[in-house]
Amino acid sequence: AGTGKTETTKDLAKALAMQCVVFNCSDGLDYLAMAKFFKGLASSGAWACFDEFNRINLEVLSVIAQQILTIQIAIQQKQKRFIFENTK
Repeated sequence: AGTGKTETTKDLAKALAMQCVVFNCSDGLDYLAMAKFFKGLASSGAWACFDEFNRINLEVLSVIAQQILTIQIAIQQKQKRFIFENTK
């Protein structure tokens, strides 16, 4: 806590000319909200920095891990479009 992780990530993104979106997580966050956020990130190519990620409920975190895996696989396969949460 308080070691500058978020600022370091933002500075690195800036140095690489990448957009970085900081997202403050809370215990009220659900997987549907995260899906919308991930869709925006995937379509824009921006980086994300998740503050207070540890506050997300374990059940929701499990679904988020699957969402991230779906995106990672699409990136690895160099797909221009992919199905995410039943949307292309």
